[in-house]
Amino acid sequence: MPREIITFQCQECKNRNYTNTKNKKTTTERLEFKKYCRHCRKHQAHREIK
Repeated sequence: MPREIITFQCQECKNRNYTNTKNKKTTTERLEFKKYCRHCRKHQAHREIK
């Protein structure tokens, strides 16, 4: 199965808030989204970590 679970980390407070899946063969770069961080209580950039 090529899809793997990835975790997103807030760039401000460094908390790991979200998980998702992606196909690592077709999408090799790290994903980054603006998502709500409940620790910062606002929308922040969340980047994929290992």
